[in-house]
Amino acid sequence: MVHRQASKGLLFGLPVSLVWGFVAIAVFMTGDGIELAFLSRYVVDLGFSPTQASLLFTVYGLLAALSSWSSGVLAETFGPRRIMLIGVAAWIVFHALFLAFGLQGQNYVLMVLFYGIRGLAYPLFIYAFMVWIAQVTPGARMASAMGWFWSMYCLGIGFFGTWLPSLSLSRIGFIGTLWMAIFWVALAGAMIMLLVKEHGAGRPGDAVTLGERLKNLSQGVTVIVERRGMLLIVLVRIICNLSLFGLPVIMPLYLTSAEVGFSMEQWLHLWGVMFAVSIFTNVIWGQIGDRLGWLVQMRWFGCIGCALSSLAFYYLPQVYGAHFGMALIAAVTFALSVTAFVPMGAVFLALAPEQKGAAISAHNLAAGLSNFMGPAIATLFIATLGIKGVLWIYAALYAIGAVLTFFIPVQQPRLGQAASVYTHSAEPVQTLQ
Repeated sequence: MVHRQASKGLLFGLPVSLVWGFVAIAVFMTGDGIELAFLSRYVVDLGFSPTQASLLFTVYGLLAALSSWSSGVLAETFGPRRIMLIGVAAWIVFHALFLAFGLQGQNYVLMVLFYGIRGLAYPLFIYAFMVWIAQVTPGARMASAMGWFWSMYCLGIGFFGTWLPSLSLSRIGFIGTLWMAIFWVALAGAMIMLLVKEHGAGRPGDAVTLGERLKNLSQGVTVIVERRGMLLIVLVRIICNLSLFGLPVIMPLYLTSAEVGFSMEQWLHLWGVMFAVSIFTNVIWGQIGDRLGWLVQMRWFGCIGCALSSLAFYYLPQVYGAHFGMALIAAVTFALSVTAFVPMGAVFLALAPEQKGAAISAHNLAAGLSNFMGPAIATLFIATLGIKGVLWIYAALYAIGAVLTFFIPVQQPRLGQAASVYTHSAEPVQTLQ
């Protein structure tokens, strides 16, 4: 169970005591996401097949899923700050090995090995911070806090993580850009170590037996079957980011091909615009979701919106060619849709209010599986169905996700509620809005 601390105030749903942690999320994801929009194209240009490029991301996503599952309980046991710093150190080491012995040596086995292991590191940083948010945020404002979290995530992985390589690729090349990522990750670690004054509520490691830790970790899986509706929300969580992780793998291959004619810089700008819009819509959807209804928002604006906008990435260039303005329609629409899922973390917590650590672990496991499944679908079907077929699979799964939301029983807390349904304890809620 996550140990809650008294909230020190919210500013438009943002926990003030963790403001530098939110900034650190953006900085970390700038480094982590700097290769996301061009690595598949670069790997293919080295002489590897599109399937091999997709497999690289698939292995990464699989190991990220395992790490995502354990990160919540680890942060609860040892404290979020410590786990986040371990994530930073592991990321830097294995990223350097990936570049030095994998990419620069053009050794595919080492590429998969070290890039995959690096996938264990980033969930330790970002999802341990999610536990920190849950510790200091009142239940009725969780969607708003999660909106800020995902805005910082998008600011890093999408806006700066895409904008920086659009400037650096022509100056220092692909490899130089990838080495630059280490600076941003190290800076994020320094911020967590020196600037975040809030103390995480983790328990001392010597106060918890190994059996208790394993039990806590297993609850991230058992809660899925024990709690009514949890399995369904896990499936929706896996579905919700399929295109977010799948499009950067397949779209550079499609949009920069002779069939369409965009340049790599144009694709990076297009993907960067998507994330730039996401920075604002994450916060906006967080505020709307607390009022409109979490599941209603995710069903119609999230699932259905992502299905249509994912297909738009393929069909608009088919009709208009390399017309940047028309492609922007797909990018902006996708940004509006994918960010409508920001109440997702709040739904998990509402379904298991007495098992917040387990609920967060279940959420993180599903998020990691989404990271895995997006590229995995591309790996399995791009050779036989092509890019169009992969996108139609994504669209069909989003439609299934929309149907599943009708069967998820969640009691959404009311704004201004004095007693949090997450903790069953009366807590003063100070808001600065």
